[in-house]
Amino acid sequence: MSVMDRATAAPATGSSRSLIDPFGRAITYLRVSVTDRCDFRCVYCMAENMTFLPKADLLTLEELDRLCSTFVRMGVRKLRLTGGEPLVRRGIMGLFAALSRHLKTGALDELTVTTNASQLAKHAEELAGYGVKRVNVSLDTLDRDKFVAITRWGKYDQVMDGIRAAKAAGMRVKINTVALKGVNDDEVDHLIEWCGAEGHDLTFIEVMPMGDIGGERRLDQYLPLTSLRRDIEQRWTLTDLNVTTGGPARYAGIAETGGRLGFITPLTHNFCEGCNRVRITCTGTLYMCLGQDDAADLRAPLRANPDDDAPLEAAILGAVARKPKGHDFVIDRDNTGPAVSRHMSVTGG
Repeated sequence: MSVMDRATAAPATGSSRSLIDPFGRAITYLRVSVTDRCDFRCVYCMAENMTFLPKADLLTLEELDRLCSTFVRMGVRKLRLTGGEPLVRRGIMGLFAALSRHLKTGALDELTVTTNASQLAKHAEELAGYGVKRVNVSLDTLDRDKFVAITRWGKYDQVMDGIRAAKAAGMRVKINTVALKGVNDDEVDHLIEWCGAEGHDLTFIEVMPMGDIGGERRLDQYLPLTSLRRDIEQRWTLTDLNVTTGGPARYAGIAETGGRLGFITPLTHNFCEGCNRVRITCTGTLYMCLGQDDAADLRAPLRANPDDDAPLEAAILGAVARKPKGHDFVIDRDNTGPAVSRHMSVTGG
């Protein structure tokens, strides 16, 4: 069955196997990297001359649909497609179309995407039609020259067009900004003002020690968000909010703009105690923790049993039973290299 045929297929029967990890946390959020490829080369994410996986190693769109649908049967309520840049994968709209059937049945609460917005102008209306109500856009600067320096290959106007298209299509936009010391820390107020004026939520993220990024040193990039928040509070009135969008961000309201400001702090204050998510790479490797190397191969049972999901479910349950309590991310003068060798683009950001 093609991925487009699955878009109109009847939903599979539910599974009685729920996903509870050893610490009693229900796994309800799945992030799936549909490709390791990207049309940017952001300095904190990739080396400029990346070697990407052979296309034959990637799960097909049909396999991705079957894998995601199995997780939905097992209790996942939120599904996010990521990359790399997910919208550069050929035929990706067919996967959104197929997965949207779970929104229609009520089995899935939310289908979302994280993107650099380079391809968003082409796809925004179609995504909205498939039930995508919000998108996360990775954007680290509003300065054109800095944008080129950070992304290496990115086109600023193309990204801005994509953000406008998403807003026009009725989707909420959340801007994700990696805080980079000496790079964009002087733009914090501008980002807050712009997001407030445009109606976008804004989330700052600490740089994560994942993968070799060439000549860049993460210690030079690392800006603790505890100090960034203290600086922000000198000029803006922040009130902590008891809200969550299902991810690791902690939110505060901004009195002056009426907007929300999020902080994702994997280093200064990890978010592991409430972790409800797992990640799958584009090759079908399941990582139970972003900052640990333990993983499970789901591609093998997926391909070895095309008409039987029981072995796949068993592999998923076995992996979730090994989910650790948390990660061990550290960046300091004694820990300047990557904590894990894989790049964020491989893991599913």
